[in-house]
Amino acid sequence: MSEEPTMEFLVGFDVTIPDGTPESEIKERVGAEASAAAALARQGHLVRLWSPPVGPGESKAVGLYRAGSEAELDGLLGALPLNGWMQITVTPLEPHPNDPTSPRPSSFQLPDPRLTPIYRLEATLGEPIDLGDTDHGHRRIVPLTGGIFAGPAISGKLLPGASADWQTGLPDGTAIGDIRYTLQTEGGDVLYVQGRGVRHGSADVLARLARGEDVDASEYTFRTSTHIETAAPHLDWLNKGVFVSVGGRQPGGVIYETYLVQ
Repeated sequence: MSEEPTMEFLVGFDVTIPDGTPESEIKERVGAEASAAAALARQGHLVRLWSPPVGPGESKAVGLYRAGSEAELDGLLGALPLNGWMQITVTPLEPHPNDPTSPRPSSFQLPDPRLTPIYRLEATLGEPIDLGDTDHGHRRIVPLTGGIFAGPAISGKLLPGASADWQTGLPDGTAIGDIRYTLQTEGGDVLYVQGRGVRHGSADVLARLARGEDVDASEYTFRTSTHIETAAPHLDWLNKGVFVSVGGRQPGGVIYETYLVQ
């Protein structure tokens, strides 16, 4: 993995397309630039991007970037598809004591936590095994029968038969999850993932979910604390990481987006 992106920079881009450049080349490089920006955003390097006021024929952008060092940022910007057509200005940023987004007491001097995307898993679900009401709540086991995951550093598939959600339903409709699934990377490495989660929301939203309706994930809360284990030496950083996941329930499936807390 690259150096932890702890420094912030304000980056200005002034784009000038050389006269006589074929329209096909312009279209290709602009499309590649959009893809590169999306990749940097997934990796936690590109935080925001704005278009300032410009005159006729001008093309400018201003972005907030994160990197482990100015040298790392220079490497990221130098690899952009529009490099050579852009004049780039970089301003390193430091926290200001009056920043309204950081209302921390002065005694809090530790670094702010940051989230780095690791993978998005889209899994299919099998028919639940309903145990019924117990002393701890309504128990059921929901098999994860397949799926794929993809991220900046790892991608692959979910292994059925070794993946399920041991779920407890509370009287108000809240679901407490003990989620355990097995992933296999494209290189053949196996990951054991365990999440302790909760899904809750209004009575109406939870009733719609229970009926199998397609409910937007913004209408309820579905979060897990996630632990990942692997024996692959080159993925040992997963064993040492602290992870959280955001979940979304779909008819016949579930989505987990997992982030490394840094």
